[in-house]
Amino acid sequence: MKTTMGQKIFNVLNVIVISLLCVLMVYPFLNQLAISFNQSLDTSLGGITIYPRKFTLSNFETVLQNSQIRVGAFISVTRVIIGTILALLITFSAAFALSSQTLKGRTAFNWFLSLPMYISAGTIPTYILYRYLGLMNNYLVYILPGAFSFYNMLIIRSYLETLPASIEEAAKIDGANDIYIMFRVILPMSLPVVATVALWVSVGYWNDWMTTLYYVTKPQLYTLQYVMMQIIKQTEAVQQMVSGAMNNPDASRNLARPTPESVQAATLIVSTVPILVVYPFLQKYFISGVTLGAVKE
Repeated sequence: MKTTMGQKIFNVLNVIVISLLCVLMVYPFLNQLAISFNQSLDTSLGGITIYPRKFTLSNFETVLQNSQIRVGAFISVTRVIIGTILALLITFSAAFALSSQTLKGRTAFNWFLSLPMYISAGTIPTYILYRYLGLMNNYLVYILPGAFSFYNMLIIRSYLETLPASIEEAAKIDGANDIYIMFRVILPMSLPVVATVALWVSVGYWNDWMTTLYYVTKPQLYTLQYVMMQIIKQTEAVQQMVSGAMNNPDASRNLARPTPESVQAATLIVSTVPILVVYPFLQKYFISGVTLGAVKE
């Protein structure tokens, strides 16, 4: 089929616009990456674009020497691992149960679980509830509230309903119970949707700092994202990190001494890189997960 002149012009303009959007989105990250690897005093002169003029690792040494960042990284990583596993276990189990046409009260369960999606209590009632449940300054506040998502359950349930019912029936004829069928038969067939939901949950856990802001006051329970927010917004915290690095006997050269701008950039990179490393391996599941959004009732 011959391409018309109008289509050619549209294709060219489309490529130009998309390229400009990519540059606008990627440039800020590359700029911060360059600043984080550039010597601090040289950065203060300005003109850093997407590559460092004077390469150094001193900014990252300053960040990694901070005990609060190390503790925050441990809290964030364990939260993502434990929280994602627990959320998948609970969500997949609920989806498997509610996908069964023989479940009594199936419609009532769906309506009951969907209510929080439309009616939210708000921050103050939630704060009071967490306080009476003993979740204030408790590591479990990072895990339990997000262990179940009705939306994620609908996504998984919709996928399970597309699987042939004959598979489950054959397993029951062979004497398999529901637990065996769920974990040994249905789960291996549902890895695409499980991987998609796992990506959503893990990214949500990793990026969350509001939970720490509202419900945690102990520094030993701060997440990496909350520490990063403090470093970016609080000059005093950055100055303390810089002062500690300058007192380090290994920092013998002034050019290697960090500045607040360089420390902030290095902190941003440290908190961003883990999710960037994981995301490309799960990107195909994320794309397929978008097509799973057509929820059936």
